[in-house]
Amino acid sequence: MSEQVTINWYPGHMTKARRMMQEDIKLIDLVIELIDARVPLSSRNPDIDDLAKNKSRLILLNKSDLADKRKLKLWTAYFEEKGFFVVTLDARSRGGMKSIQNVIMEACKEKIERDRKRGIKNRPVRAMVVGIPNVGKSTFINSFAGKAATKTGNKPGVTKGKQWIRLNKQVELLDTPGILWPKFEDQQVGMKLAMIGSIRNEVLNVDEVALSLVSFLRTQYAGTLTQRYQVEETGENYEILMAIAKNRNILKKGGEPDYDKAAILILDEFRDGKLGEITLEEPEDK
Repeated sequence: MSEQVTINWYPGHMTKARRMMQEDIKLIDLVIELIDARVPLSSRNPDIDDLAKNKSRLILLNKSDLADKRKLKLWTAYFEEKGFFVVTLDARSRGGMKSIQNVIMEACKEKIERDRKRGIKNRPVRAMVVGIPNVGKSTFINSFAGKAATKTGNKPGVTKGKQWIRLNKQVELLDTPGILWPKFEDQQVGMKLAMIGSIRNEVLNVDEVALSLVSFLRTQYAGTLTQRYQVEETGENYEILMAIAKNRNILKKGGEPDYDKAAILILDEFRDGKLGEITLEEPEDK
């Protein structure tokens, strides 16, 4: 994929988030990591594994309604094999939410048992939600917490200033999760995140991202573009974009196809799920 894609990169944010997470992790029983089901590897920050070692781990494959169901099964198996608990989720419609409480209890079974043996009963599981920007952390927290969530304030023995949200009698959530940015050493990671809309269009060459998407769909999901836009999937990628512009009547003033607007159209429709259920990577791509 193209080398020219420039990614907005904020190492300062990354350092601060990492420091905050290192400090908070001591208070935590469970790390809940949200990733995007369409790009499960590219939407992770690899530092989380290091920071959260020795903690119970739950991965939420969010936006699973937009993902390829066959590949979703492969990714679920991939993460489970590595020792994670996994739930597929659509946080916007609350799909998958009901099962999360039970999975949290299962993931923290050993901790609850240890507490019981020490005579500590009913201490809530303390969880932290992490993830890169735009994977749906806020939506998840709001959906999971609902209106019943109450901030419990400072507790004895807990670092001053940390706010805990009591989700229910069994689970409390630390509401200061650090935002960890993805690592873009591999340009393909940046390109995939650009395709799903995790990086703003303004900082990218949208045409390049759209051409990469066209190329990917032709090889991995042949027939998708024909079905949606009634275009032949032959010739150069830019010719397909031009054909889409013509068929959709996306024209400039002189009647010329508007290439840029066609690029934005295909990206928007992909992100909205209008091109079907599509996943941009498989476990063997890693």
